[in-house]
Amino acid sequence: MNGDWLIRGRDGRLSVYLPTEDAVLCRAELGPGGPWEPPRKVGGDQKLRPGPAVGQGADAYAHLAAWRPTKEGEAGLVHSTHFRPRLAPLDWTSIGHPDRTGDRTGTPAVTVDAQGRAHVFVRNREGGVSMRGQKEVGGWGPWRDLKGADVDDRLAAVTGESGRVELYAAVPGALLHWRQEKPGSVPVLEEAMETPVRAGTLHALATSAEHTTLFYADDSGDLCAWRPGTKPVTLLASAGPGPVTAIRCELDGHDCTLLAQRSASGRVAFAAYPTEQESAGAWWTESGPQLPVDAVVAMAVDEDGRVVAATLSPSTGQLQITRRKDEPGLALEAWREV
Repeated sequence: MNGDWLIRGRDGRLSVYLPTEDAVLCRAELGPGGPWEPPRKVGGDQKLRPGPAVGQGADAYAHLAAWRPTKEGEAGLVHSTHFRPRLAPLDWTSIGHPDRTGDRTGTPAVTVDAQGRAHVFVRNREGGVSMRGQKEVGGWGPWRDLKGADVDDRLAAVTGESGRVELYAAVPGALLHWRQEKPGSVPVLEEAMETPVRAGTLHALATSAEHTTLFYADDSGDLCAWRPGTKPVTLLASAGPGPVTAIRCELDGHDCTLLAQRSASGRVAFAAYPTEQESAGAWWTESGPQLPVDAVVAMAVDEDGRVVAATLSPSTGQLQITRRKDEPGLALEAWREV
């Protein structure tokens, strides 16, 4: 999944979204701390193409987007809304193709503005970015060409604390940043930052009322943080080659940014630092058993304010969960299979 596939729903229950070859599965807690319900399909029986996306709004509703085959050699994007983990998501509805017709052009990214309107971004046939957003009165606006060139397949969409939508993309030797000038407007390309960036490593997070922060790996393997309007900062060496994820949480009374990544040893590595204070430094601490090479990590905060981490191996379907213990620091419970 492109996006935070472990989320806390409107009813406080945690849920996960699990991609398969031709569908998205959802699982939800039956009660605080588990057990979990069996997997069920999102959006009905339509066949999907690989690479779905998920985003969540301030109302805690989840919005999903994916490609589905339409006819030989062609595909179109579909959207579903999931209001509560224990309820069934809505059926997939078509939102079309950024180039009107054609095959899959890239992995979608989804974010939701302060009014609860989903915005779906995807690379288009020309190598730039296109976006389609929900209208405030219902339905969808037209596809918008946001420009750009040689954009990497995997985009990072985020909504700031201001409620305005932002997008980050990697291009050869640089990062691009789009932002809404006002709520409901079309995001505009505001900045291009020359920096070595490893494709497929972008993760964006709202970190203050004024800023979002992009985390990415550079060509040397270092994990970097960038806030538009400033220069990128090297945080620490990446724990492993895979994607990093990040959340904001309270640790011992401090507003912290918590990073997680599958390490080179195969375990989950965590690192925390005071939010937007990269100069304070961060270091990795590993946790849990060794994981398959394709395992990915996600994090959330449960209704009790505790950090929850999950790992998923797409090849085996193994899903594991841990929670922070009720004690100082980032001590975690034993990982358990769901």
